[in-house]
Amino acid sequence: MRVFHLSAECYPVAKVGGLADVVGALPKYQNQAGHQAAVVMPYYDRKFVQENEFDTVFVSSTLLGTRRLFFEILKEKTDKLGFELYLVKIPGLIDRTEIYSYPDETEQFIAFQIAFLDWISYSQQSPDLIHCHDHHSGLVPFLLQHSRLYTRLAATPTVFTIHNGQYHGAFGWDKLSYLPEIDLSRTGLLDWAGAINPLACAVKCCWRYTTVSPTYLEELTINSNGLEFLFYLEKGKGTGILNGIDTAVWNPKTDPMLPAKFTINTFPKGKQANKEVLCTRFNLSTDKPLIAFIGRLVVEKGADLIATAMEESFNEHPGQFNFLVLGAGDKETEIELLQLRDFYSEQCNVFIGYDEALAHTIYAGADFLLMPSRVEPCGLNQLYSLRYGTLPMVRNTGGLHDTVIDFGDEGGYGIRYNHASVEDICMAVTRAITLYNNDKHFQALRKVIMALDFSWDRSAKEYITLYESLNPTI
Repeated sequence: MRVFHLSAECYPVAKVGGLADVVGALPKYQNQAGHQAAVVMPYYDRKFVQENEFDTVFVSSTLLGTRRLFFEILKEKTDKLGFELYLVKIPGLIDRTEIYSYPDETEQFIAFQIAFLDWISYSQQSPDLIHCHDHHSGLVPFLLQHSRLYTRLAATPTVFTIHNGQYHGAFGWDKLSYLPEIDLSRTGLLDWAGAINPLACAVKCCWRYTTVSPTYLEELTINSNGLEFLFYLEKGKGTGILNGIDTAVWNPKTDPMLPAKFTINTFPKGKQANKEVLCTRFNLSTDKPLIAFIGRLVVEKGADLIATAMEESFNEHPGQFNFLVLGAGDKETEIELLQLRDFYSEQCNVFIGYDEALAHTIYAGADFLLMPSRVEPCGLNQLYSLRYGTLPMVRNTGGLHDTVIDFGDEGGYGIRYNHASVEDICMAVTRAITLYNNDKHFQALRKVIMALDFSWDRSAKEYITLYESLNPTI
């Protein structure tokens, strides 16, 4: 089966969030299962591209409105990621450093999609399926069906995965001319709330859509930034498939980023060694439970609640636990956390920014990982923490609901609470401290969570089953 994955991100080429981790792992596992999966993404002038060699496999031009764009398709030479990697490069438009936040971002992603379709069409390729990820590739299912330029490919099945339904990529009708020639009687498929909405369009036009957890499929009908009714109408096309993690990358036994490696049999000493490295670096004591937060400091992640919740918890449990933050985002939240650090310097520290090696060390060295998310379609951080023997403290939403069972329930192993609120976070901290002080129970739970299987093997098989249901001839 020949499958193309289209995405704005792919680890380790370019990463902002979990989208990159999924696209960097799922195709590899599909190839290991005997299929031919490839990734196509925009070209970014970043470290991976600079340090690896690429062949130019296709050169052409296309139109973005009245603007003639020359583009290249570059292929990484060695398939070192476990799949074929193709980059779409357009001088002056898709050849920059950053992934998002340019004023012409709409033009960037429209051009990316058109260039991909032109390449596939002009080079006479016939993929068995095209798998689009998030709104950055959301126009592809529509263009395949309703642009005469791609009639040859119109019968190609499309799957669209929603990694975060809060972001739609919507733009005004004044940019309709950027699209190639289309059947104007079908423009209603592009529309939602008076704008061209790529995410809504993809849900309407794809053969099937998936969400990155079963619970998130349900939640989109009540919280999707204005698309709730659409998801209610189209729910029959949806399937929830829980993300996995790449257990070759996220393996405490072999992880090159860890100061001390460990296994399920050596984790007490291994985790303590990593904890000591963290606490030495951030001036925290090693004999207290260490709670950590890793992620974007945004409302969606509940980050605006953290400073107040930690202040109340420090006052309620003076000197009884430490807290460490790795993240960046909302400037006001960053300032609040830095002020918290300054006031409780013996118990708290904050790293504003992102550091992949530090993140790995925190997963390995922390005792608990806090995730008070308001929205969490799947969440990968809690899966990494489980793999590294760090108990997650999560709000009961989306993929967090599907992957973390409260230790007070039968078969449970984490801490789960119902509301994204200061009160619930404080209660979770209290429970974490109590659990940590019951060393026998705490160590037993660590061993349980390290044995859980959230690998991509299971998830990749579910995607293949879905693909085969859409194209039974493959």
